[in-house]
Amino acid sequence: MRSVQRWLAASLCLLAGCNRTPQTANSQAQPPSGPANRVVLPAGSPKRGQIQVAAVEAAEIPEEEVVAPGKIEVNPNRVSRVLLPVPGRITAVNARLGDAVTEGQPLLGMESPEAEAAMTSCQQADAATAQARAALVKAQADFDRAADLHNHGAIAKKEMINAETALTQAKAALTETEAAAKQARRRLTILGLHGCESGQPVLVRAPVTGKVLEISVVPGEYRNDTNAVLMTIADLNTVWVTSDVPESSIRLINLGENVQIELAAYPGEVFHGRVTRIADTVEPQTRIVKVQAELDNRAGRFRPEMFAKVQHTHGARTVPVIPAGAVVHTEAGPSAFVERAAGEFELVLLRTGDLRGGRIPVFEGLKPGQRVVVEGAVLLRGQ
Repeated sequence: MRSVQRWLAASLCLLAGCNRTPQTANSQAQPPSGPANRVVLPAGSPKRGQIQVAAVEAAEIPEEEVVAPGKIEVNPNRVSRVLLPVPGRITAVNARLGDAVTEGQPLLGMESPEAEAAMTSCQQADAATAQARAALVKAQADFDRAADLHNHGAIAKKEMINAETALTQAKAALTETEAAAKQARRRLTILGLHGCESGQPVLVRAPVTGKVLEISVVPGEYRNDTNAVLMTIADLNTVWVTSDVPESSIRLINLGENVQIELAAYPGEVFHGRVTRIADTVEPQTRIVKVQAELDNRAGRFRPEMFAKVQHTHGARTVPVIPAGAVVHTEAGPSAFVERAAGEFELVLLRTGDLRGGRIPVFEGLKPGQRVVVEGAVLLRGQ
């Protein structure tokens, strides 16, 4: 009977919860009673020290923008191709690939039969001029004597006329030989030679100041083709950045406007150029228009064929901007955690623009002055 009573007492105790231990209070923060997109960190949470908050700033961004791929090219207005003035044998090459040269600097030395012939022609022209000048002196003397005799009745008028004719012919002959001599010397000047002395080497000089980009000649070669390019020299103090602008956006590009240029070779840096040319035609296959902007390269940092990104902007408006690290990507779209109070954050959906210099413009969702989480937002995602 007693065992039955003890069993009944134990059963009643179990039903009444006699053996249940009391529940201890949870030291961690309870889920917030507010909306599901709010997170509350208790005062003692170590996560507070790992989260950085900053105020939303305001900045101007362009109303319209065209971003086009491009590359650096040599300015065609500052490129010179070195040719031979006459056929001949190359005796010396005084510049190498990549050398900086100045205008007038000797690049090539050569021997040329045509140059020797030009010097001989110059000598012959000088000799003919001297003969014509002596003949003119004699003709002038003969005329003066004939005129004096005619005035005294010693000779007939016919003889004086003959002397006058000879004087006129001598003057014409001197004029002709002087013109030939002048032409011969002009030919030597074009070849870079001075005077008529034989044996002078022909020196091919740099037509512009710049750098040697291409070279295709070595000493000892005999070259007959005077149209063949031996060297290419370019002045790289300014270069062109050629971009491919879509046909649909060409209305936004104007001559003389300033553009921003970013280069793959120098990440994080922005350079400034000026539009100098817009192509007159649209490429039929790609429907793009070539746009060239001039870029100052006196520092020598830019090299042809470097890849670039060119930004053409028009108008501006002021909008909130936040660091790229403040944006949280969710299924609903880009968002950010806004600090509502100490340790209390709310996830807000945003409408954003493209990244600009490490900052993202926000068109909807934030206002300047609001405080957002800029570092450590990932710590709030799992709360």
